Amino acid sequence: MTERTEHTNEAETVPREDRRGFLRTAGFATMGAVAGLTIPFRANMPNGLVPAAFAQGDLLGGKDGLTLLGDRPLNAETPAHLLDDPITPTDRHFIRDNGQLPDSMDPDGWTLTIDGFVDNPMTLTIDDLRENFEVITRALHIECGGNGRADFDPPARGNQWTVGAIACSEWTGVRLKDVLEAAGVQDAAVYTGHEGADIHLSGDPDKFPLSRGMPIDKAMDETVMIAFEMNGGPLHPHNGAPLRLVVPGWPGSCSQKWLTRIWVRDVEHDGEKMRGQSYRVPAYPVAPGTDVPNEDMVIMEAMPVKSLVTFPANGSETGMETEVRGHAWVGDRTVERMEVSIDFGATWSDAELDAPVNPGAWQNWRANVTFPQAGYYEIWARATDSEGVAQPHAISWNPRGYLNNTFHRVGVMAS
Repeated sequence: MTERTEHTNEAETVPREDRRGFLRTAGFATMGAVAGLTIPFRANMPNGLVPAAFAQGDLLGGKDGLTLLGDRPLNAETPAHLLDDPITPTDRHFIRDNGQLPDSMDPDGWTLTIDGFVDNPMTLTIDDLRENFEVITRALHIECGGNGRADFDPPARGNQWTVGAIACSEWTGVRLKDVLEAAGVQDAAVYTGHEGADIHLSGDPDKFPLSRGMPIDKAMDETVMIAFEMNGGPLHPHNGAPLRLVVPGWPGSCSQKWLTRIWVRDVEHDGEKMRGQSYRVPAYPVAPGTDVPNEDMVIMEAMPVKSLVTFPANGSETGMETEVRGHAWVGDRTVERMEVSIDFGATWSDAELDAPVNPGAWQNWRANVTFPQAGYYEIWARATDSEGVAQPHAISWNPRGYLNNTFHRVGVMAS
């Protein structure tokens, strides 16, 4: 739990390069000194609040160009044109926190407990994971279940993500399957429950900001990883340092950050944000604005097919010919076809689509388009998955604004 220091008027100096780690645990008076001013009403500041002046700089921990959606908890998305890389750089991976950062993210001494319905409960260090299991590196995509929520009308509760709560970085770690097999999963096991070291926004050590899980069959999938490296380096603090789950194709909330425990259960997990309407959608179509009872909501699992235009950028100018490129992805399937349109969907042309570099990775695509005359155009992108399901023009409304996979469009001026 973050310790709150005694209020004082004494000034302290903290070098700018040290502020990111410092701001996580600093007392209010000391934060004022860093800002170079006093905070007259600092006694009224909620626990864990970071001054807005730090929001786009130190608060994002060196992330590049992300758009801040909220700082309590911290949430920031990546503009589509900054996701152009085939593999998402660490500094452009979106942030989705549910609480405050852990007091410590030191990998030395960090442990992961595997318990519950297993024959051999284990407590493992990161060195144990490295030494006792096959270490692999995979490109795996993670998408927030609420990506696209900003397009719902009437608005749905939650962070108003546009299209940038998606990334595909390279993760190094071990297969969750291998660890569970070493623990000896019992026949009664049906679900996992995950716990992390992050701190509830209230500061209450007895509350979890997030504790979700997944069916045991998904946990035993070859693509699901326990990761301790990201793009060849340490995990970013806001991307789960020093240990996290990566569950490609399912809502990002399954990919528990700051991972400390995997609890194998004989019932569906009922941890924080597994109940009520969290990460759930109606079991049947509903009219916009409908108040759906909790008992009619079902847990989200595999994410739907989706794509993104990363070049050209929305609102840019282009010549009469241009390359269009981006990424496409889908939950537990693959993308089989990618199309683009420049005439508001009247006609579609096939794009060149790469296979995923490994299961669980997004797929890169590209196309060349020629505009018939100068003017304003919209480039629309549509992916179709291996079961023949294509991105729709519009989707059904749901109370929490999940699973928006309408096709992406960018506007350009051709001349």
